[in-house]
Amino acid sequence: MDERQVLFGLTMLQGVGRRTVSRIFSNGIRLYDLFDFGEREWTGIGLGVELARQASALFTKDWVSQQWLKVQQAGIGVITYLDDDYPILMKETSDPAWVLYFLGDRSLLDSISVAMVGTRVPTAYGRKMAEMLAEELCANGYTIVSGMARGIDSLCHEAALRCGGNTLAVLGTAIDVAYPPENTSLYKEIIRKGLVISEYPPGTKSNPGLFPQRNRIIAGLTRGTLVVEADIRSGSLITADFALEAGRDVFAVPGPVTSPKSRGTLNLIKQGAKLVTEASDIIEEHGMWSAAVVGLVQTAAAAAGNPGGLLQQTYSSDEEQIIELLEQGTLTVDELLTMTGWHFGLLHSVLLSLIIKKRVAQLAGLKYELI
Repeated sequence: MDERQVLFGLTMLQGVGRRTVSRIFSNGIRLYDLFDFGEREWTGIGLGVELARQASALFTKDWVSQQWLKVQQAGIGVITYLDDDYPILMKETSDPAWVLYFLGDRSLLDSISVAMVGTRVPTAYGRKMAEMLAEELCANGYTIVSGMARGIDSLCHEAALRCGGNTLAVLGTAIDVAYPPENTSLYKEIIRKGLVISEYPPGTKSNPGLFPQRNRIIAGLTRGTLVVEADIRSGSLITADFALEAGRDVFAVPGPVTSPKSRGTLNLIKQGAKLVTEASDIIEEHGMWSAAVVGLVQTAAAAAGNPGGLLQQTYSSDEEQIIELLEQGTLTVDELLTMTGWHFGLLHSVLLSLIIKKRVAQLAGLKYELI
């Protein structure tokens, strides 16, 4: 049994949440040592007396193996913070999900993505803007990330699927629960064509308090968050706050000043969020080499009898700078940030472009090397 399975088992215990796990790591407790914990040790890391009693009796290697097998048999994937391919953007946040459960195409966690969120009761204007922007962003290679809630969230997922784009839903419920119930068909379609993730394991009871916390994952997985339409108390503004906290971009669609549904987005714009009326407003902010462009280059290269054409491409000045630095040897993200003086968003964009071009490889521990 490896440490990632122990971490998985830990999060399956009743009463153990992300703060308890954070306490374990910050106190330097080895995960394997948890198998020897008695009631006093479990109480010492924050569990109540009754929960500590249950944990000391329940948390064994056999029990963890049984839980692991149940999840695997249900066809549910597991990603832990200890995995080499844990999403790099999520790992850079102050409050990462220790375990993510998923159904669908795991590779979308590594795609270029943007969060799209908004009110659960959109106006006709909000619906139109959500669908238009989702389709435009998909056409430019972005994965649309949202929370599968009623309203703007669902509209964005549906628009992405309709135009053949990629979409990722972050649930505020257990991974095996479609909520709201009327989105069951959407939930199943996203699993077939995209990706559904949750930090809540199968069997977790639904609780309104879980939804605001999933918003940090929506923001943490993406380059930026776009609020399409929101009133001043909309839950989607929580996602924008998490994005700001993580140092990510915040975008907002302007709406009629007379509409209550626009007060939240207009307030974001007043506070410095970038005004968005079309997808290019987001694309130019990132200054990225989009997946759509990569596809065009590959197609052109193949037509010219050079299927590996990306390896023949010239590089931008930013990409050349990273290549020169990596010629010195393998470097970590922190070392690259220090040496370039860039913000994380730009560095991630350039590294991702070089990975797509098969010039750079990502290694364990957020390290990079030339190929």
